[in-house]
Amino acid sequence: MGSAERHVSVIGLGRVGLPLALSFHDRGMRVLGVDHDPRVLESLRAGRMPFNEAGTQELLDDAVRSPRWELSARAADAARAQDIVLTLGTPSFSHIESDLSQIRAAVDDLLPLLAPGHSLILRSTIAPGTTEFVAGYVAKRRGLRIGEEVFVAHAPERIAAGRFLEEISRLPCIVGGVDDPSTERAAELFGAFGAPIVRTTPVQAELAKIWTNILRYATFALPNLLMMDCERYDANVFEVIDLINHDYPRGGIAMPGLTAGTCLRKDFAFSEERSNAPGMLLAVSRVNEAVPLFLVEGIKRRLGTVSGRKVAVLGLTFKRDTDDERDSLSHKLVRLLERELADVAVCDPHAPSPTQPLGDTLDGADVVIVATNHSEFEGEPLLREILARASGECLLVDPWNAVGGAQVFAYAGESAQLLGLEFSAEAG
Repeated sequence: MGSAERHVSVIGLGRVGLPLALSFHDRGMRVLGVDHDPRVLESLRAGRMPFNEAGTQELLDDAVRSPRWELSARAADAARAQDIVLTLGTPSFSHIESDLSQIRAAVDDLLPLLAPGHSLILRSTIAPGTTEFVAGYVAKRRGLRIGEEVFVAHAPERIAAGRFLEEISRLPCIVGGVDDPSTERAAELFGAFGAPIVRTTPVQAELAKIWTNILRYATFALPNLLMMDCERYDANVFEVIDLINHDYPRGGIAMPGLTAGTCLRKDFAFSEERSNAPGMLLAVSRVNEAVPLFLVEGIKRRLGTVSGRKVAVLGLTFKRDTDDERDSLSHKLVRLLERELADVAVCDPHAPSPTQPLGDTLDGADVVIVATNHSEFEGEPLLREILARASGECLLVDPWNAVGGAQVFAYAGESAQLLGLEFSAEAG
């Protein structure tokens, strides 16, 4: 089946589903996008992307003028297409259990309408065994023969925020069908993007996605734990990392920072709920989750208290140069500072939440925390702005080393001296 004859539905028009739906349309397919959030549908019908993703506004501009582009609030309408892709949220319950209620609700809506020729492709991050569960559920409830009448597969999303259009046609696409015909059906659909297709079993596809994110979450926990150890021993984490990595073939430790985001913070639970090493990944999570408190306690050790002091927090989103605030640790940092009775001011030029301009945020600040390493918050320009606007004894907290002074905690004047900048001690 060529792209021009193909009709695909995408249920869930979030940061995974919407760029995918627009990319299917860009490849010449008829596309029906489904989302229950009226604000999302209103924005799309008006031709506005509800979030930032490089290049997608242009694709939406084309789609809204096209007869091949439709939108609906009803999951059942997705059955009008041959291929149905589910890109729904899969959160975790607080007691470490995967919450598949959104996927199950969508499948329940589709069940009465499924017919021979349909494919169900799970694009969401899901617990091991979920693809087989969906196939068995459809067979049990409808009596449809899987692999002959209805096809079920998992094709996990592994694209980084802000790089969708770049990576959808480049990154290998993992496809795991419950049988060979289901695998081939999904491979044919995603083959339209031209990326290599890697065929496997459903559970291996599920595990590959989960452990891709677990690897990153654990990788970033190590330098964060090292940062805390260095504080204890009065060592410089950036110098220690350089000692580990410099011209050493078995180095490679990453830099510290606030490690968060929806995928990284929740996906370890898909393994943890049935783990043979219970608590290991919870410990990784505890390290990353402890970074905001570590920063607040480090400030208090140096200043005595933050009560009544102005603290400027730079960055609300969880990742550099994106507008995604979901599960960002910056919000936790702000709450902890407020509990210490600090006067918190926040600046983020990318975040959808309202924040202050950079100058207003820095004016008179006693502490400046680089919480997100946006391109606007790095290097000499930021440091000069701090020196000009913040208090004369402003403490700069920079776990990302965004300014370049290679100090997690340092007074702004000290950072300027380390970088060889001229400054006035009376600045601010």
